[in-house]
Amino acid sequence: MKIALILTGLAVSVAAPAAAQTWRQSQPPYAAYPGGAPAAIADQHRYETERLRNQAQANAALARQQALETRIERQRIEAARQRIDAPASAPRPLYSPEQERALREGAAERRARTAQGVGQIDAWLDRQN
Repeated sequence: MKIALILTGLAVSVAAPAAAQTWRQSQPPYAAYPGGAPAAIADQHRYETERLRNQAQANAALARQQALETRIERQRIEAARQRIDAPASAPRPLYSPEQERALREGAAERRARTAQGVGQIDAWLDRQN
């Protein structure tokens, strides 16, 4: 009988930790959470939404920074690429009054010859109509 008692005590002592583990595993995962499973799930969704919002804000900030750097780099490249314009032609030197008069008369004769040639073309075109 002593042996039976010892065996029973031994069986109970070995089975007790196994039963305790089984009992803990059978509890719902959110049993200790205030508000139960719905509140725990809502909090998880809230945390995840906040994490995604923070990630989107960080991505937007990175995109703005890269756009600014791109614009600055493009301006730097365009500034380096600009051609150096040839210096403006030097102003015409001043001549004596006689030379200036000769230049004006020469320009007037050229304009008159051009007008005469254009007038002949206009007259020819008028005759064709």
